[in-house]
Amino acid sequence: MENPTPQDPWKTIDKDLHRISVLEQGTMYVSRPLVGMGVALAFMVIVGFAAAAFFDASHGSAIVVAAAVFGAYMALNIGANDVANNMGPAVGANALTMGGAIVIAAICESAGALLAGGDVVSTISKGIIDPSMIESSQVFIWAMMAALVSSALWVNLATWIGAPVSTTHSVVGGVMGAGIAAAGFTAVNWESMGMIAASWVISPALGGIVAAMFLAFIKSRIIYQEDKISAARRWVPVLIAIMAGVFSTYLAIKGLKKIVSVDLVPALIIGLGVAVVTYFASKPYINKKSQGLENRNKSLKILFGLPLVISAALLSFAHGANDVANAVGPLAAIVHTQEFGEIAGKVQIPHWVMIIGAFGISFGLITFGPKLIKMVGSQITKLNPMRAYCVALSAAITVIVASWLGLPVSSTHIAVGGVFGVGFYREWDHARRTRKYAEQHGSGKIVAPEERRRRKLVRRSHFMTIVAAWIITVPAAALLSAVVFLALNGLFNA
Repeated sequence: MENPTPQDPWKTIDKDLHRISVLEQGTMYVSRPLVGMGVALAFMVIVGFAAAAFFDASHGSAIVVAAAVFGAYMALNIGANDVANNMGPAVGANALTMGGAIVIAAICESAGALLAGGDVVSTISKGIIDPSMIESSQVFIWAMMAALVSSALWVNLATWIGAPVSTTHSVVGGVMGAGIAAAGFTAVNWESMGMIAASWVISPALGGIVAAMFLAFIKSRIIYQEDKISAARRWVPVLIAIMAGVFSTYLAIKGLKKIVSVDLVPALIIGLGVAVVTYFASKPYINKKSQGLENRNKSLKILFGLPLVISAALLSFAHGANDVANAVGPLAAIVHTQEFGEIAGKVQIPHWVMIIGAFGISFGLITFGPKLIKMVGSQITKLNPMRAYCVALSAAITVIVASWLGLPVSSTHIAVGGVFGVGFYREWDHARRTRKYAEQHGSGKIVAPEERRRRKLVRRSHFMTIVAAWIITVPAAALLSAVVFLALNGLFNA
């Protein structure tokens, strides 16, 4: 009987190395979320120690430390959820890599929060509930704490399941729920809530309409022209100038007010001047960039690449200025009440509180943001640089107008509304052109319902899921906040 042929030792080693490689890849995949959680936890711990160092212990630093930790938690969730809506279109259009988007957004979000943030705090703290209806400053502190905890938990849950909800909605719902639990329904300023609710409906609608209008303009003036490159040389500098003028006006009013006060009319003049300068500065760049390009749509994407990156960066700056109050507004109210023993509807935000919001948003984006960036950028509708630029331009205009008015509108609704707007416009435009072609060529065959559904350019499942998440956010955050407030109040008054 012959002895069995011995196995090749190199094959055995290869198999073992392959198993080890698979095990390492599996371990990295499983441990990756834990790294993010570790970074977030470390940031919250550091914030707790910093709050204890900056706040006088004689004024009850334990409450302030707890509020600062939860404020940091809320800021992390804003970075993970809201910021994705600004960078998602640029990443989905392949104008930015995921890493580049995260770096640019982190820098611009922090700059916006530190240089121009904080104006919406008075609306968050006083416009929703009447502080005079709260029986004591201690009850007011627990109400703001409950709003902070509940809104952060709700946004965290939404981020985990992949739903781009509004952090502004969460904070407003949390403040309203805690106010009702603390002083009844009469404590809520229902007129103010009605105006805020109206802005929630108007924001995505306006964002979608403006984005669709810009896309219609680009299609009619550039894409559908016989000489696309010449048309782009004429109109792309105009679109860049509009973006520059809008943000210059915004910065003149909001970003420079700590140095010099600028009224609306001078700010508009400044914006117009910057727009004119930008137009003449960008025209040579577009002319040079368009040299040698083929006369087709793919070439146009190259011309919109850099403007899209710049617009996304400016939009992140505006988001940091507009939404940082969602993280630090209730925290600032707690700090003021604990320090001075009085309830104030409008408070000055300490610098260390603003820093918590700014860095929390950045850390949240870096650790948990990619999931929502992919959702907004590529899973709702297909984006290219032209469409993504329309979304960014629409969102910028809407966010800036809302920030001027001091309304706590949702940047999530505006940006995602812009994505829906370009998607639905493309559906309408495609159907219109198809009908026109059929009429001209006499090929008006009936399309089956299944085929019509397949041709739709906006995923209806994502549309319905996102709208449902928007609708439920305020009542869910309010209910959770009421429960947290009753638990806190009962625990510390027992």
